[in-house]
Amino acid sequence: MFLTQMHLNPARRGTRHLLASPQRLHAAVLHGFPPGSTLGGPAGRVLWRVDQAQASITLYVSSPAEPDLTHIVEQAGWPTAPQHWRTVSTAQMHDRLAAGQEWVFRLTANPVRNERVPGERGKRHGHVTVSQQEDWLGSRSETWGFSLVTAEVTGRRHVTFSRRGPDTAGSVTLSMATFDGVLQVTDPDALRRSLTSGVGRAKGYGCGLITLAPVR
Repeated sequence: MFLTQMHLNPARRGTRHLLASPQRLHAAVLHGFPPGSTLGGPAGRVLWRVDQAQASITLYVSSPAEPDLTHIVEQAGWPTAPQHWRTVSTAQMHDRLAAGQEWVFRLTANPVRNERVPGERGKRHGHVTVSQQEDWLGSRSETWGFSLVTAEVTGRRHVTFSRRGPDTAGSVTLSMATFDGVLQVTDPDALRRSLTSGVGRAKGYGCGLITLAPVR
């Protein structure tokens, strides 16, 4: 697996165009891989996340193959910059994961609950309060291979956008929460699957990517 980091130019109209629709940005990310690329399966899938802090906008992409993001640079980056994006292999880090280790983590997710309706298909509702979202993460972390040492919601937003496809059309509304904290590895294999395949729902819309950094 590879992790790519790319800074987006907040002054570009193309940046605002991409950020306005997670479906549009997802399509742009997928266009970074040539036809025939393996973009899903046991090895992992393409995941992405946008981190925004004041005037800084950073796109992260986790993928089984290295992407070429030239088209995003031309639309939403700095075409004359000496380096447009940075890609590193995460294989070594994943291989050395062991129970008991602690890592700083960040995750943007779509915390939801299922409402059972007799005789009908269950409906999903987004968790909208901080306490609901934090409880959602705490209740699922063990199945994803880690326990929480510390965790807090550091960002929240609602996103509504149009979804169009061969068989679908309509609007989508997502309640998204960004979590920052420290995790402890409890099941290295489960955590590796979480890192490569993502967690929760709305993985195609910028949710589910966990990134790790050493505890300092």
